[in-house]
Formats: sequence, structure tokens, C-alpha cells
Amino acid sequence: MDQTTPIHLARQRDRAHRGGHAKAWVAGLVLLPLAVGGGALAGLRAGEAGWPLPTWLPPSVSGLLVGRDAKPAAAADAPVLYYRDPDGKAAYAPAPARTPDGRDYLPVHVGEDFDFEPRPAAAKAVEANAAYAAPPGGTRKVLYYRNPMGLPDTSPVPKKDSMGMDYLPVYEGEAEDGNIVKISPGKVQRTGVRSERAERRVVSRAVRVPGTVTLDERRVTVVATRSDAYVDHVENVTTGDRVRKGQALVHVYSPEINAAAAQLIANPGFDGSRRRLQNLNVSEAVIDEMERTRKVPMAITWSSPRDGVVLERNAIEGMKASAGDTLFRIGDISTMWVLADVPEYDLGNVKVGQPVSVRVRSLPGRSFGGKVGLIYPQVNTQTRTTRVRIELPNPDGVLLPDMYADVEIGTGAAKPVVAVPNDAVIDTGARQVVLVDKGEGRFEPREVKLGARGEGYTEIREGVQAGEQVVTAANFLIDAESNLKAALQSMAAPKSAAEPQAQATEATR
Repeated sequence: MDQTTPIHLARQRDRAHRGGHAKAWVAGLVLLPLAVGGGALAGLRAGEAGWPLPTWLPPSVSGLLVGRDAKPAAAADAPVLYYRDPDGKAAYAPAPARTPDGRDYLPVHVGEDFDFEPRPAAAKAVEANAAYAAPPGGTRKVLYYRNPMGLPDTSPVPKKDSMGMDYLPVYEGEAEDGNIVKISPGKVQRTGVRSERAERRVVSRAVRVPGTVTLDERRVTVVATRSDAYVDHVENVTTGDRVRKGQALVHVYSPEINAAAAQLIANPGFDGSRRRLQNLNVSEAVIDEMERTRKVPMAITWSSPRDGVVLERNAIEGMKASAGDTLFRIGDISTMWVLADVPEYDLGNVKVGQPVSVRVRSLPGRSFGGKVGLIYPQVNTQTRTTRVRIELPNPDGVLLPDMYADVEIGTGAAKPVVAVPNDAVIDTGARQVVLVDKGEGRFEPREVKLGARGEGYTEIREGVQAGEQVVTAANFLIDAESNLKAALQSMAAPKSAAEPQAQATEATR
């Protein structure tokens, strides 16, 4: 009978322990590949389905699970930060908005790729000029390289400036474009370049000046005798009364007129006596009455020579009037003058025959239409103004002499002309330039001849055709770029011509 000793029991436990370790090692060797493969397959399926990964995973593990080239999920469901202009202009809105032509602003969600972080100036310059510097298809030839900061410095080979910025290449096609300036789309957008179409329109500008209502000098008549006389009787006519032509005004006795009348009656048919009475300003009706009645009247009647208003009455019964003394002054107010003082700088726009609108303070809400009748050939040295005469019809007689008037003269051509906004014209004093937008960041400066200005537009008589796009904003920056390009081309041309001579000299050394 076998006896079990403590040594035997220890040996049996050791053999059982070793057997258990072997079984566990075999099981781990089989199950571990299955677990790793299942986890990888589950991660792949989750990545394809776009499942969100736990936030506690490290970026390296997340990159392995979803792939290095995976992009973030669309931000369509993310909150909206703001709304931007659909054309990429510098226009933003905190709430939904629309452009003037009815298009909706585009929403910008949280997490979308918009970079607001500051970057080095060199990186910005390279990115802004990428489209401008890269030749299409790599077929164009580089003529020279220009300084990236706009300095008048060129190089035939690539180089860097003192700050480490690469010189920008100038290709053969760009130099052949003449004075056309090319600007990258990004720079055009950042500088706020705007364009507007040149159109045919009526360019007019109202010249508003003060004026005074006066009588028409051609419609004023003075009633006076041509010989010494005595006022026998004055009709019931006073200053301000309206009179008609032929209406009796005053009766005068003149010895000289009576002597001529007696001679006419004594010598019927003698033309000298009749001519003498006419020279003394006796009317034909009075002379005919003398010849018919064969009598010399004691007093001669003087009548109104025209329809009008009595402006002045000096005749008094019993007074003695010397030859040439004014007895009455009568003015026709059916047509009035308005004398306006136009400043010297507006005088070039005022022409004879232009329409005029006149308003008087005593008649609010009512205007009178007329035309420029005359521009006086003299400038007032004190006020630097020139007097302009406007003729106004006054059929109802409401316009009175010496009234104060507000005059508005419509200047400019009555026919449509080619016009551009005032902001499109760059006036240097010596010349006037307009930038024509050729599209795709190409601009052409053109020298133009200007005409009339008015209501925000300027007439273009030569240089721009109707329908062309002209730059109305940031045109000074483009003009500076054009001047820089012209300077660089003028400096690069002599240098390129001198290169063969310099190489020949270097070869002889």
C-alpha cells in the first residue's frame, strides 16, 4: 500500500500548476488575434459610418482609426457664427440678410475653415500672388524678377530681398499687355475694388443763385414835351395805375406848338408846318383834328404810348415843364427780367438758351419758367460773379420790379452722353484717368477728356465707350500699381539690353 508523503503532495501540485499555465497560454494565443481583428473591423465600420469617436482617445489613436486623410464632419448642423456676402465682398451680417439684387447671404458655421490667425507678411504675399505669379501650364518665359515690396529693383535671376522674401517673376505675356495691370483676385477682394458700367445719360447740374426782378429796359417809355410848356390839366392817373395805349394822361399849353399849328391852318397842304408839329412830338390824331376843324386848340392832349403801369408821375396842374422834363414814366410788365449773379467757377456751364426756373418769396409754391437771354460780358471784381439775364413772361402781372428771386439754371447737355460716376475719375491736375475693368483682375488705365459734371456723374467725351466697366472704388491703389509697373518696365528694358554687352565684357577678362 502506497503511502502519500508531503513531498509527493508538493510534486503533484507543481505538475497541476504547470499544466494550467500551458492551457492559459494556448488560449491567449488563440483569442488575442481574434480580439484585435474584431476591434479593427469595428473601428473601420465606425469610421465609414461617421460615428463620433470618444473624446478621451488621443489624436494619434483617432487618426489610426479613421485614417490620416479623413476630414472633419460637415458643419451644417453646427451653430451659425455670422452671414457673409455671396460674392466674397467685405460685407457681413449677424442675422440672415440679402444683397441689393435679392440673393441670400451665406451662413458661416462653427468649425468651418476660416483662418483669422495672423500670419507672416511673406506667407501672405506668396499666397496673394500665387495665381498672379504661376504661369498657366508652365509654358511662359520669365523675363525678370521684381522686388516683392514694390521697390524699383529688378533681377534677371531668382533672388531674395533683405527680409528673405522671394522676388516675384514677371512673365513674357505680362510685359506684352502694354499698360494693363494684373492683380490677384485675393488682392482685388481685400482692397474693395468695385466697378460700374459706363452708360449714356443726361448729365445736368442745377446752378442755384440769387436774382432780382427788374423791368425790361426795352418796354419803358417816358412821356415828355420837346418844348417849354405849361401843364393845364392832369387826368386821374397816379403811380401804379395800369393804362392802355392811347389813354389821355395830361393836357399842356405850349406857345411853340400853337405857333406851328397856326401856320398849318394858314397854309393848308404845306408839308413844312406838319413836319414841324411832328418834330414837337404832337400825335398824328391831334394834327388830323387841327386840319379837319381848322382851329388851333388851347391845350394839346398827351396820351400813353403803350399799355403798362405808371411807374412815375411828375406832372402837376399849373406847373411849367421845360423841354425834356419827364411828366410820366410808363413800363410794360407783360415780360420781366431777372438779373442773377452767377459765380465765376460756374460761368462755363451756363449757356444762352438754357432753361431756368425762378421762384419768388412772395409767391411760395409757384415757379416761373424762362430761358437765359444774355450773359453780361463783365465780371464783378468785388464778388467775382457775372450777371446773367433771364426773360420771364408775366401775363397776370404778379411779378413786380425789385422782387427777390431764387434762380435755378439747368446746365449741361440736353441729349444723353457717355458718363461715369465722379469717383471713377482720377484727376492729377495735368491729366484725367479712368481705370477700365477688363475682368479676371485685369485693369487698363485710360486717359480721358471730361465734359460736364452733375448729379454724381461726369461726361466722358473721349477715352471710354458706353458699356465698359470702370473702377469706382480703390482706383487710386490700382493707379499706383500701374505707375509702378511702368517704372519697372522702363528700368528693366535698358538692363535687358545691356546684359549681352556685360557678358561679353566678362568673357574678355
